[in-house]
Amino acid sequence: MTQTLEAILGHVFQRPDLLKEALTHRSAAHGHAKGGHGKGRGSNERLEFIGDRVLGLSMAEWLAERFPREQEGDLGRRLAHLVSQPVLASVAERIGLADALSVSPGEARAGVTRRATVLADALEAALGALYLDGGLDVARAFVRRAWLDAMTTQAEPPKDAKTALQEWAQKRGKDLPSYEVTGRLGPPHDPEFIVTVSVGDCAASGRAGNKRAAEQLAAEALMERLTA
Repeated sequence: MTQTLEAILGHVFQRPDLLKEALTHRSAAHGHAKGGHGKGRGSNERLEFIGDRVLGLSMAEWLAERFPREQEGDLGRRLAHLVSQPVLASVAERIGLADALSVSPGEARAGVTRRATVLADALEAALGALYLDGGLDVARAFVRRAWLDAMTTQAEPPKDAKTALQEWAQKRGKDLPSYEVTGRLGPPHDPEFIVTVSVGDCAASGRAGNKRAAEQLAAEALMERLTA
């Protein structure tokens, strides 16, 4: 599996422990200490933190190169879309990252490796491992391969889903969208939030690992329903 992943990532690791760490979900990590000390030690959370920054830099550089005439606002919306949880989860699923994740038996039975938040975090962690082991050029090359479809299908700068929904409501003289957390699932250390948005009598829900992402997914779902 390691060799397969190295082929997918385009890099042979000098420090295989980095790749192992990137693929270790917190539920499978050892060394969890009580009282918060050592929390998450051995899991991919630290690499995820690094990978998030590497992805942002690599993507910003690519966007500026690809769209030299666009200003910060349009570039920012493109960036927000390309580094969003749904896009990251889609990329992770496509390259087969889910099958390589190490999780606890209980989480595996619960299907945690197919959750968008877990896949997105693992992809960022893998990118962080690539950067630490191979440098920015290696990480950049992977980003440009893995996100190529998402980049090339984006003809116009996307609108933030919440912004688009608000504009839709305002143009039709309706009340502004109302967001409410209507559910919380999963263990305390790895929660998922369900947020419901409503405009008038129409409503839709989104589910994600944080409230902001859940709001975006809810807005996307309601826009699809309203414009179908």
